[in-house]
Amino acid sequence: MRKTPLVVLVAGLVAGLAGIGVMPREPRLTAQVTGDADLAAATRDAVDAPGGYRGLAVALIDGGQIRTAGLGDRDRRGNPVEPDTAFEVGSVPKVLTGMLLAQRVGTGAVRPDDTLGATWPTVTGAAREVTLAELASHRSGLPRVGLDSVTDWLRLFWANVAAGNPYAGQDVDRVRAAADGHAPGDGRGEVNYSNLGMALLGQALAADAGADYPELLDRELLTPLGMTSTVQATSADALPAERAEGAGASGRSPDAWIGAGYAPAGIGYWSTAADLARLVAATADGTAPGADARDPRFDDTERARIGYGWFTTRYGDREITWHNGATSGFHSYVGFDRATGRGVVVLGNTDRGVEPIGLRLLGVPREQAGSASPGLPTWVGIGIALLFTFIGGLSLLGTALRAGADRLTVLSGAVWALVYPALGHQLGDWSAIPGWLWPLGLATSGAGLAAAVRRWRELPVNGAARPWLRVVSVVGSLTLAAALTVALLS
Repeated sequence: MRKTPLVVLVAGLVAGLAGIGVMPREPRLTAQVTGDADLAAATRDAVDAPGGYRGLAVALIDGGQIRTAGLGDRDRRGNPVEPDTAFEVGSVPKVLTGMLLAQRVGTGAVRPDDTLGATWPTVTGAAREVTLAELASHRSGLPRVGLDSVTDWLRLFWANVAAGNPYAGQDVDRVRAAADGHAPGDGRGEVNYSNLGMALLGQALAADAGADYPELLDRELLTPLGMTSTVQATSADALPAERAEGAGASGRSPDAWIGAGYAPAGIGYWSTAADLARLVAATADGTAPGADARDPRFDDTERARIGYGWFTTRYGDREITWHNGATSGFHSYVGFDRATGRGVVVLGNTDRGVEPIGLRLLGVPREQAGSASPGLPTWVGIGIALLFTFIGGLSLLGTALRAGADRLTVLSGAVWALVYPALGHQLGDWSAIPGWLWPLGLATSGAGLAAAVRRWRELPVNGAARPWLRVVSVVGSLTLAAALTVALLS
């Protein structure tokens, strides 16, 4: 037993050194460049730091010309981003839904003050009284998403933390049911961002036209604009070939966001910098169907207004019309300056924001453009990283060294000493804290495992006053650990 401290120390050092090779590493923008070299150089100058980005696809519209470039890697294998690489674009298609409303208004098919219920009669709840214009400008008073139970909230939270698909199973019927289950709140008439509201708008316009939403959008906007690379994936099998691979702060590849009901809010849509540049150019010069959706109609903040989907924000003496998008592994930004006709598209395949890059390319001064932000609230990611990285090893050390321990308890602790660091590795925000902390946590687990092995022979199998209760507890613990392991590997 006198050798135990030395064995524990050596085991901890070995585990820590081994952990250095697999510690979480924040994605970094590599030196690869495709397309327009000058645009790529300007984009790199607009990036605060390469950490947090893996690849960027960029388009710049200036003087009636469109230039495109790719920077960095589209996936972990090091394949380069091309200007025509498909990215998940998140909420950017909300402007298409707003433009679809403007186009349908222009043809006389609907009016802005038509109600949701009149346009989509199968909606029977209180939300049927909100107008199409309120839905298009986020002024409906409806919640951000339609969550009807504690299970829905837990599913959404876990999907966001674990980089899953928070819109799984959200088909058109579920969206319509969410409309029936939610009444406009006290914030009706004020701009409060609502994915549910925009989803209802698009589905209502599609129902009124006797089509499904992707069909209507293709016919009325995408085909006239020549946007052949903007597609909706309704399943994992339908994702674009040679697409960009998204990444979280730890480098983990998230699931694609797919849910047909929320398609008008951008869920399931993929596009390229070149395709979105066609949209930006035609909207900026007023030739796109429904281009007047860009016109500001309602106040948002002191320096921002909103039209149908499109926001317009003042930066000093410039006004930029824009929209962004974010999923758990992608960020996107489209914007243009109507005064100059200059426009930009920036697509990134990590959860680091790209808005400042787009603003700087449009000529907004660096200090006014701000800094990029991560998708996951930093305090959540930091807490997960630190807690899960260290708690398993520390707990096992305490269990293995205390009097009264038994083999069942030590076995459970040993399993969690491995599962917890794996959770911290995959779910933590390693862009906010240094990755070398993770090998220290693994060293703690290694020390705990060594202490458990040294004491194993002297421990009783089950030393609990109620042996059956100990067995049930350990079986439940191991079952949960196995389920989390499967979830991590899936």
